[in-house]
Amino acid sequence: MEVTSKYHTKDSTGQPVTSIGASERVIKERSAEIIAGGSVFYNPVQEFNRDLSISVLNVFAKRFLKERAQSENVEFDDSTFVAGEKCENGLRILEALSATGLRSIRYAKEIAGVREIIANDLSKAAVASISENVRHNAVENLIVPSQSDAMTLMYLSTSNEKRFDVIDLDPYGCPNRFLDGALQSIANGGLLLVTATDMAVLAGNTPEACYAKYGCVPLRMKCCHEMALRILLHSIETHANRYGKYIEPLLSISADFYVRVFVRIHTGQAKCKYSMSKQSMIFQCTGCETFTLQPLGNVKVSTTDKGKSQTKFGIPTGPSVGTNCEHCGHKHHMGGPIWSNPIHDHGFVKELLQTIEERPLCELGTHRRLQGVLSVVQEELLDVPLYYVLDKLCCVLKLENVPVLKFRSALLHAGYRVSFSHASKNSIKTDAPTSVIWDILRCWAKRHPVKENRMLDGTPVKTILQRPPTKDYVFDDIHPEANPYSRRNALTRFQENPTAHWGPGTRATIMIGQDKVAKSFRNQNKKQKQKSTDKDNTAKENSDDEQSKCKQPKLET
Repeated sequence: MEVTSKYHTKDSTGQPVTSIGASERVIKERSAEIIAGGSVFYNPVQEFNRDLSISVLNVFAKRFLKERAQSENVEFDDSTFVAGEKCENGLRILEALSATGLRSIRYAKEIAGVREIIANDLSKAAVASISENVRHNAVENLIVPSQSDAMTLMYLSTSNEKRFDVIDLDPYGCPNRFLDGALQSIANGGLLLVTATDMAVLAGNTPEACYAKYGCVPLRMKCCHEMALRILLHSIETHANRYGKYIEPLLSISADFYVRVFVRIHTGQAKCKYSMSKQSMIFQCTGCETFTLQPLGNVKVSTTDKGKSQTKFGIPTGPSVGTNCEHCGHKHHMGGPIWSNPIHDHGFVKELLQTIEERPLCELGTHRRLQGVLSVVQEELLDVPLYYVLDKLCCVLKLENVPVLKFRSALLHAGYRVSFSHASKNSIKTDAPTSVIWDILRCWAKRHPVKENRMLDGTPVKTILQRPPTKDYVFDDIHPEANPYSRRNALTRFQENPTAHWGPGTRATIMIGQDKVAKSFRNQNKKQKQKSTDKDNTAKENSDDEQSKCKQPKLET
């Protein structure tokens, strides 16, 4: 990203065609330039988000347009797709909350196979900025600025000829109020891109607010970032089911201060019946924090006497846990429902990894991080919802931390699968039962005993460690698969905070330069400063009252 306060462009004859005032700036990100005066939202930290979206849409465009051509019995030739040029049979994209139009401009310039992009915003100033930026980047042939309420625009686009192939929702906070309109106005097989930045709500800080917004009760767990993804997917699925539609997650990412999902929306009333079995309630122990999932429904496939396949849907018995935790004896918290099916499509991620190594995507500003994150996603176990964090497991038992490679080796030598999660550096995602995890830690405790003063009655430490391990586990012989490709090659998997004053930002603000710094300084210790000011004001009022009493004349008797 580059920022300048003055900028002039020239045509082929050398004459200036655009003049930017000193109070305005030109922000350059990859192929796009936006003129910004400070009243429209822009956040440079979201460059990774935009790079990822462009990569996904380039892969999706080929898949979707090929499927469309096959359904219409038309020959498909993607060699005619050129980024920046209009494709008559290409994608129709809606960016519902466009702000400066930067994302739409980058889509127009960097995605091949685009027919039209609607860059919409409710703000009159934002739409004026979008129009100016579209002219500045010479993409009038692809982008149509629109000033409308996002929900109204989508509700007016539900007819077949007006539906969008791609809808991008990147709001400030919770995206839920936009989902109903988006799911009604998206084409069958279309791609819905949704960002949620209200991570405090999704991570379980205010479960009542999460239930009101997403229809789910979150639990405060170390795997809260993946839970946030699964809550968002659950919400999208339940909205889709109302209209005889269902979702197919292609990629779900937790990064920085937000979660971002890429899901295909399919129409099929019969397929919606499977949705109940894709959602689960979750029980979490209040002592050792182990968790157990219970699906809301089950599916049984059998073969009839005539050799035909028959599917039956049922309700499971439960709960799947007792009143008290089988490991430490504490009670459970119950949360959910959450999406418990796979959150990625490994075939799509593999194709995406191959695509970002080719030009021009290999030149993206966040290419190294894209490569690292997608590599971890590719290694994740799809059929294992949520994960444990190794540091927390050791903390529960007051143990010396187990080196991650030794712990993974113990699981692999015992015949179980294990992977990292892209959402947490020290994550343990495994198909091993929780009893095996605690058993491995008991073996580790034999090598590194816990202090006696930690073995208190009624604590998970004593309850779990007083049982002998059922077998010996191999720690020292590092399994060949213990160190995965992404870690072995030191790929950029978990990036440090990109700037000193980073975050979701504030509405209608350019989150760069001294503006952001000044606001951060102004808001530091705001509550304490307010209390101090109130205290000073009170002291001043009391002092004024005393002085006024002293100045009052004495009455003669």
